[in-house]
Amino acid sequence: MRSRTGPRDPAAPDGPTTAEDGRGGRPPLPPMPDRSRHHLRANAPVAFWLLAVVVVAIAHRWIPEQRWLLVHLLLLGAVTNAIGVWSTHFTDALLRRRPASRRWQTVRAVALNVGVIATVAGVVAGIWLLVLAGAIMVGAAMAAHGTALALRARRALSSRFAATIRYYVVASWLLPVGAGLGVLMARGPADEWQARLQVAHVAVNLLGFVGLTVLGTLVTLWPTMLRTRIDPDGEAASRRALWILAGSVVAIAVGAAAGSRILVLAGLVGYLVGIAWIGTPMLRVARTKPPTAMPTLSVLAGICWLVFGLVQLIVIVARTPDWAELADAVGAVTVPFAAGFAAQVLIGAMTYLAPVVLGGGPAVLRATMTTIERGAGWRVAVANAGLVLGVAPVPSLVLVAASFAVLIGLGSFLPLLVAAAVMNRRARSAGRTPPTTGPVAPVPHRYRSQAVAGLAALALAVAAAVAADPAAVGAGAGAGAGAAGTGQSTTVVVEAADMRFTPDAIEVPAGNRLVLEVHNTDATQVHDLVLDNGMSSGRLAPGESATIDVGVVGRSLDAWCSVIGHRQMGMVLAIQVTGGGTDAGAATGEGDAGGAAEHDGHDPAGGTGAGAAADLDPGATPGPGWEAPDAVVPSIPAGTTHEYTFTVGEAEREVAPGVTQTLWTFNGTAPGPTLHGRIGDTFVITLVNDGTIGHSIDFHAGALAPDEPMRTIAPGESLTYTFTATRSGIWMYHCATMPMSAHIANGMFGAVIIDPPGLAPVDREYVLIQSEYYLGEQGGEVDTAKVAAGEADLVVFNGYANAYDFAPLEAVAGERVRIWVLAAGPNRGTSFHVVGGQFDTVFAEGAYLLTSGEATGGGAQTLALGAAQGGFVELVMPEAGRYPVVNHVMSDAERGAHGVLEVTAP
Repeated sequence: MRSRTGPRDPAAPDGPTTAEDGRGGRPPLPPMPDRSRHHLRANAPVAFWLLAVVVVAIAHRWIPEQRWLLVHLLLLGAVTNAIGVWSTHFTDALLRRRPASRRWQTVRAVALNVGVIATVAGVVAGIWLLVLAGAIMVGAAMAAHGTALALRARRALSSRFAATIRYYVVASWLLPVGAGLGVLMARGPADEWQARLQVAHVAVNLLGFVGLTVLGTLVTLWPTMLRTRIDPDGEAASRRALWILAGSVVAIAVGAAAGSRILVLAGLVGYLVGIAWIGTPMLRVARTKPPTAMPTLSVLAGICWLVFGLVQLIVIVARTPDWAELADAVGAVTVPFAAGFAAQVLIGAMTYLAPVVLGGGPAVLRATMTTIERGAGWRVAVANAGLVLGVAPVPSLVLVAASFAVLIGLGSFLPLLVAAAVMNRRARSAGRTPPTTGPVAPVPHRYRSQAVAGLAALALAVAAAVAADPAAVGAGAGAGAGAAGTGQSTTVVVEAADMRFTPDAIEVPAGNRLVLEVHNTDATQVHDLVLDNGMSSGRLAPGESATIDVGVVGRSLDAWCSVIGHRQMGMVLAIQVTGGGTDAGAATGEGDAGGAAEHDGHDPAGGTGAGAAADLDPGATPGPGWEAPDAVVPSIPAGTTHEYTFTVGEAEREVAPGVTQTLWTFNGTAPGPTLHGRIGDTFVITLVNDGTIGHSIDFHAGALAPDEPMRTIAPGESLTYTFTATRSGIWMYHCATMPMSAHIANGMFGAVIIDPPGLAPVDREYVLIQSEYYLGEQGGEVDTAKVAAGEADLVVFNGYANAYDFAPLEAVAGERVRIWVLAAGPNRGTSFHVVGGQFDTVFAEGAYLLTSGEATGGGAQTLALGAAQGGFVELVMPEAGRYPVVNHVMSDAERGAHGVLEVTAP
């Protein structure tokens, strides 16, 4: 595409030059083949990674520890792919060369994307070797790309703009260095080295690889996008600026490695000087023809964010003597760098280039550009206003509004790109000129109207956020009443371990911005940190960390671990505001988002209200397809060694008609599988934790030191528990992870039956395991406040209320029936009774209390057991009928510890 006043477009398929030759004319170039399909395929990974960025960004408010993932998906995924594609294209255009072999370009692209996936997956999974392999692939792919560009430039005829290609080559060779620094960071060095490596990593990758590529490209692309002539001094300025910029990047990296803040500061200032050097000709061009279209506005905004970020970093480095604090500060500006600079430049450039490479003639090009530039005014305005709010000391809910503004402003590019490609393809296939809604040339007044509308919508969202949390901005009755933002930040490292937060109390000056760095230093337990304003770290596995940017604090806050039972065990954190008036907001819940609502179904005091208990219906019956838990005692397996795998999971199960709970299960059931053996048998249990928090297992049937076999294992881990049964009885097993009461009450228990020597056979043999439910919400998990208070909603046999009323146990008159009973608790025992029957044999806790045929002729009416005790009874029913089986603590029988033994005539 050729404008009337400007040079030939370097992105156009038929003409790779951007300026007149030395004689003032444009050299004729041979027509190049239509490569739109090739460009579409080559840019497919860019679109894929941008879509991944959008998905992660949507989840970002709920998964704050994944902020690094957002940045790496954008920079390592989308931006790196775009650099690979477009630097190749511009090199061919500037050198007036036909494209090199696409085969090797494809090989490098595949290696690059496989490496990106491996790197991200390795960091997420904590597999350092996978991170190393991925970084090697990424670095090798981009180093090979830079080498290929260098060889093409060396073999080609001289070009006025060969300096741009040198930018690409230097940038591509810097990426392997940055990737290596990232690998060292993933290895987890000492804190100071981690901080220094982070500073060097950001400098080499962001300022070196991305920055040099962008600045080198804009020397020729910027005047082309403005449809004007390049500044006469542009080429010379770009040659000189390259060495200033590259040398500055090296100075920052070396200074960080050497621990020299002075050298880092000098490098940052030098980089700013390099931008000024190369940017001066670009500014002169913009003065002759100001940017008014979407591509140029987006690119200009991106460069402004680059300069802003550099100035901010210079101030931070000059004022921050500690390397750890410096790394935190650098990390804090990485997102604005990525979203403000890299994302906006990428979107602006692709908005301009995509219609050109799609092609189709002037009319189709006009329609394609009109489609992809829709809403340009509000998109640029909303995205940049959101970024400004994101770096300002604003309340947390305003940050949420700002995040969504940036996401909408930038993310709208993807559907518009797809719409433009579809429209272009259909128009070209049909061979007709599509209708256009207006001229391709930008309409400034229309963009201004769109920008005003977008900013007004964002202002309404901010006002709603402030109204939802007035205390955070000094309004209402909160602790920060009258407090204004101070512009200062308070950063606190919070460690979670051993059911405690350290520190467990924090003081923050009213109006300060609070940043919490949460580290789970527990060896086995999953933890999180939830604030009463709705913010959360997300679940953290052992060794993981997250950052919660609370925003400007205007009142005191309560915080806790929302993993079941952890709050009740003492995992609470008090955030006290100082110098801001009263603490009424913290006490009453006024001014927070949602009135200090809990996040695992509990209110701040630890109670839930009615929840699923309100849906209990004594007259209800199970629905169609319901099956009662199997109460038949399993037979003893052959041999003397019995091997089992117990997989911990989480499953929503019905526990009474119409009432469901999400239970923690062994092999999908609660109670878990019943094991059966004899004295001398060995049991080998492999415990696999497929849950989301730490779990363990404790077999009462074995006598051994608990340290290793009963230890808590994190999600994804496994252990082997081996014990030999040396004594008879019905023995409980259960999860021993704290708080045990919650783990048992939520389904993690079962029975091991070890027959006494010489146990006589019987006609029927059943096992009934009594336990309690402390119902949370429908489909939710256990209410730990009820557990602590002993307020059971249900007392059941084998995990379901009144199960054997609906599906009675069976026997025949005259048969001997043995019933094993275990009181699993966690809090209640049982007084087991069969209405209408008498026990002639009673075995409790390893001893016979009564045996059949004793001279006394005595019998027993109940088997009394405390929590975690067990035994069995035997009886013979003389006649047919329905014999209720109950816990004779009648209130518990009425809570569901009730069933029927249905005896039929022989």
